[in-house]
Amino acid sequence: QVQLVESGGGLVQAGESLRLSCTASERTFSPYRMGWFRQRLGKEREFVSAITWSDGNTYYADSVTGRFTISRDNAKNTVYLQMNSLKPEDTAVYYCAATSSSGLFRSTVKYDSWGQGTQVTVSS
Repeated sequence: QVQLVESGGGLVQAGESLRLSCTASERTFSPYRMGWFRQRLGKEREFVSAITWSDGNTYYADSVTGRFTISRDNAKNTVYLQMNSLKPEDTAVYYCAATSSSGLFRSTVKYDSWGQGTQVTVSS
């Protein structure tokens, strides 16, 4: 497993933006895909976005399409999640994850390594 460290969470008002970062500690980090998931209070962890490490193909949940943007910096072993036009329902703990396999990128079970999570709170 790879150690993943998230940062960038915080408290914002509705309509504002945040950028989350997730950096892998491994020098030879080369996953197949990176993903962002979130877990709202009392809910199951859900898919937010994913990016294929080699070609940068991106995928989004319907609830964030058009507002969130995932990107990566291969040289820095870092994946980002730019979150714009935040809504109170985006309030959750956000986790990044890495997988070495293709397919089923919306499923938590496909991911090998997870970060510790970062809290995002959006007030109305």
